[in-house]
Amino acid sequence: MKTVAMVLFPEFLLLDMAGPMEVFSVANRYLKPDDHYQLTLLGTERGPLRASNGVLVHTDGHFDEAAGRYDLLLVPGGPGAYNKKCPPLLDWLKGAVSRAERYGSICTGAFVLGYAGLLDGYRVTTHWNYTERLIKGFPKADVATDQIFVEDRNLITSGGVTAGIDLALAVVARDHGKKIAQDVAKVLLVVMKRQGGQAQFSPLMAAVAPHETPITRVQNHVLEHLEEVFTIERMASLANMSTRHFARVFSREVGMTPMEFLQSARIDCARNLLETGDLPLKTVAYKSGFGSVRHMRFLFGEKLGLTPTQYREQFS
Repeated sequence: MKTVAMVLFPEFLLLDMAGPMEVFSVANRYLKPDDHYQLTLLGTERGPLRASNGVLVHTDGHFDEAAGRYDLLLVPGGPGAYNKKCPPLLDWLKGAVSRAERYGSICTGAFVLGYAGLLDGYRVTTHWNYTERLIKGFPKADVATDQIFVEDRNLITSGGVTAGIDLALAVVARDHGKKIAQDVAKVLLVVMKRQGGQAQFSPLMAAVAPHETPITRVQNHVLEHLEEVFTIERMASLANMSTRHFARVFSREVGMTPMEFLQSARIDCARNLLETGDLPLKTVAYKSGFGSVRHMRFLFGEKLGLTPTQYREQFS
C-alpha cells in the first residue's frame, strides 16, 4: 500500500487538492487491496480549513502530528501558497520530504516548496501565469515554462490547476503501469497525454507598456500592421535608431528580441482569430502576417505544440 499525503493551508485551491486525490481514489478501484493508495489530508490549522473558493475541508490531522514516512507528499497551490508564508509548515516540510520517497506540488504550490528551500537545483514548473514570479523568487531553480508537469529525481511539479490530474496519472502509471492509468483517465474523461504544453493557454506576448517611448511606438505600429513585412532594419528606422542600438534597447525593455516579439504577436493574433471566428486558415495566416498557412503551421507547432486546426478544435 502506498501512502499519499497532501498538506492544506488557508486559501488553498480546492481543485488542486481534489483532482489528484480523485485520481488516486479511482485507481484504487482497479488495484488489489494491498496495492491501494492510502490518502491523507494534513492541515496547518486544527479543524476545517477554508479553500480559496470558500468551501470548508476537514483534514485528517495537524501536520505537526504527522511524523511518518510517505510515498508521496504533495502541496497544492492557491492564494495561500504564493501570498503567505507559514514558517512552521516550511520547517516541517524540510524534514518531511527527507522521509518521503517522492514529493511535489500542484500549480502554485511550488512557491511553498520554494520558500522551504526545496526547489534549489531542481527543474520545476508551475502555473504559466506565475512562472516569471517563480523564476525571480527562486533563481536557483530551473523553471520550465511550457510543461504540464516536470519530474526531476524525487521531485514532481505540475502546471496550473488541472495539470495536477496529469501529474497524478503519471504517478499511477509509474506505480502500476500505463493500463491502470488509462482506465482512470477514461473514468475521469481526461486524456492520458495532452497535446502541447502550457504555452497553448498563455499569451506569448505581454501587453505593451502604457507609457510612450520609441520602443512602444514600434510595438504598437507592428501590432496595427501585422499583415505587412517587417525586418529588424525597418523596425529600427521606425524608432530612429541604428539597428544594433535598437535591438539592444528593445531586448532590454521588452524582454525578447524584436523578431521574437513580431513572431509572438502574429501567433497571438492568429490564436484570437481561430478562437473567435471561422475564417479559413489562409485568411487567418494573411491577417496575422504569416504569409502562408505552411509557415503559420510550422510556428504553431514549434511554439504551441499544436497545429492551427488542432488549436481551433480545442479552444473555439
